[in-house]
Amino acid sequence: MTRFICKTCGTQFADAECEPAHCPICEDERQYIGWNGQQWTTLAALQATHQSLIKEEEPNLTGIGSQPGFSIGQRALLVQTPEGNLLWDCISLIDEAAVTAVTNLGGIRGIAISHPHYYSSMVEWSRAFDAPIYLHAADRQWVMRPDPAIEFWEGETKPLWAGLTLIRGGGHFAGGTILHWPAGADGKGVLLTGDILNVVSDRRYVSFMYSYPNLIPLPAREVRRIVAAVEPFAFDRIYGAWWDRVVREGAKTAVARSAERYIRAIEVGLA
Repeated sequence: MTRFICKTCGTQFADAECEPAHCPICEDERQYIGWNGQQWTTLAALQATHQSLIKEEEPNLTGIGSQPGFSIGQRALLVQTPEGNLLWDCISLIDEAAVTAVTNLGGIRGIAISHPHYYSSMVEWSRAFDAPIYLHAADRQWVMRPDPAIEFWEGETKPLWAGLTLIRGGGHFAGGTILHWPAGADGKGVLLTGDILNVVSDRRYVSFMYSYPNLIPLPAREVRRIVAAVEPFAFDRIYGAWWDRVVREGAKTAVARSAERYIRAIEVGLA
């Protein structure tokens, strides 16, 4: 039995005797089938060709990626608190170097993931650190490797520990989740957003999409709902899903400014 990993989205599937016929995550219109067709790999094969990349983003926040990049190319973030660490989002690769580095930083108390495109090898990470995985129940159907460690939460927010809060932003996926870390940015507060609030190349702005690769926008009502979901929280910085996609300061203003521009573009036009 083998746990196959989709090469396009990076999702690890449950034990199977042969490669799955389909990847439902890639067949969904928010993703895509690879240009060379559906292809699969395994964690062992990935470990033979890739290695972990671990870098401090700011005090008590460590980025975890792989080099060379794989599938969607996101990096995870380890939020370190005195009450235990949270792994935010996930990647397909987990190797001895990553386990050692994370252990030296205090291990993982829990894992939370923004949306199904980053479920990746979440069960492997969970088992390595005996950590529960917090996923919003609205995205239950997209779990390709069920496991008892997965805890589905419902509602609009889920408090964790040390002031950490999971926020249901929705939009990109029904259960699209954002993490509020109040101690980040020297106590001014940080949002970790995956691509629910996507930090764009002009890092003064974020954007909102139903499908990023297929360029399907969200309706204005969904954008307004995402903005309303994060409004009660104090934050000055946003970390997106990829290295260097960071709104360093003035992030709350940037969210409001970005939503106004986006809604104007789809409802009225920018000209």
